[in-house]
Amino acid sequence: MKMKAVVVTVLLAAALSYYIYTPLPDGIQEPFKLMVVDASFRTAINLAALKYWLGLDHYITSFRQTLEGFDSTISALLGSTSPAGVVPGVKVSDITFAGVPVRVYEPPAGGEGHLRRGLMYFHGGGWAFGSGKMGAYNKMTQMISDELNTVVVSVEYRLFPEVHFPEPFLDCLSAAKHFLSQEVLAKYSIDPERVAVSGDSAGGNLAAAVAQEISTDDSVSVKFSIQALIYPALQALDFNTPSYVQNDNMAILPRRVMVQFWLQYLGADISLQPQVIANNHSALQHSPLTPELRSQLDWTSLLAQRFKKSFKPVVVERESQGLLKKVPAFLDVRSSPLLAGAEVLAKCPRAYILTCEYDVLRDDGLMYARRLQDAGVSVSSDYYENGFHGCLSFTSWPLGFDVGKRVLRGYINWLQENL
Repeated sequence: MKMKAVVVTVLLAAALSYYIYTPLPDGIQEPFKLMVVDASFRTAINLAALKYWLGLDHYITSFRQTLEGFDSTISALLGSTSPAGVVPGVKVSDITFAGVPVRVYEPPAGGEGHLRRGLMYFHGGGWAFGSGKMGAYNKMTQMISDELNTVVVSVEYRLFPEVHFPEPFLDCLSAAKHFLSQEVLAKYSIDPERVAVSGDSAGGNLAAAVAQEISTDDSVSVKFSIQALIYPALQALDFNTPSYVQNDNMAILPRRVMVQFWLQYLGADISLQPQVIANNHSALQHSPLTPELRSQLDWTSLLAQRFKKSFKPVVVERESQGLLKKVPAFLDVRSSPLLAGAEVLAKCPRAYILTCEYDVLRDDGLMYARRLQDAGVSVSSDYYENGFHGCLSFTSWPLGFDVGKRVLRGYINWLQENL
């Protein structure tokens, strides 16, 4: 019996190791920890998919509940179950801006007698998951509020499957216009010359799109002075850029998952995933994607050689289904800020763009930085050679990564010097 127990234990350990193991690039500094995180995500997603198949719950809703439960457990272990428990002195308020739920963080220094910075933040999560109230975001925004004497507004925009594009964008835009009003800035003692918009991943997409819209809207008298984009998703027309191909099966955010996020966000059928991965939706023949628009996301001219490496562009000559006409949101600049013309980009605020080597979205950020610079906008770029997508959210025990801590500190330091 003891021998059988040993054999079973060995087999279970081998099966678990096989499940957890994910081939990772040599540049990842803490590979086993990242494998464990990735395996945890895959397990939660697979269980959510099973519940969906059984008709018990939508897979997105189920996965959200798992994330929220895990976040609550970690918060309890760290002894920070209340919003105010992270940074003593920071005032936390859950209110609405123009009907959109937001969480406002006010620094302990107060605003009496002097003006403070202001920052609006949009969380990531593929336009389907996440919340600014969750542990990593809650901690980061409180740190920024405290260290930089900044009023931070974290926006709880609506998510898929409840809504899809353009609703999340419109939520963020409405909240931003409310925040930038003279009345609200005065209420929080915010300097109208020092107001930023920021976000990561899908939130970086929303921040870039909102920055463009505000910059070109003459009815908005106060503009954002800077935009800070952390590994942003900025286009959905080329899923064969070097970073998408290189990181095809990368942990946390493989290409197929990012494509699914895009299809969900744009209200398209998930069955289109294989065609979209193959770039069939941006074929040359009979396409509304003009040569001018193509040039705005042409990585062969926008990326430095060290990022292009030996990769070749994937350009499809023809496709029979007219996907861009069926899903016009692919071409909407509000969903894909990289498609904006130079005349729009020239009006945008100074930018900070953070990218990571092991991230399908790396080239989106690099191309946008280049296009903004070409339009005359001042851009600061932080590129992390051993960074991976989502690392900003992994800074604390038990899932803290050294690169995540460096990314967070670099981001806060840039805000300190430039906002």
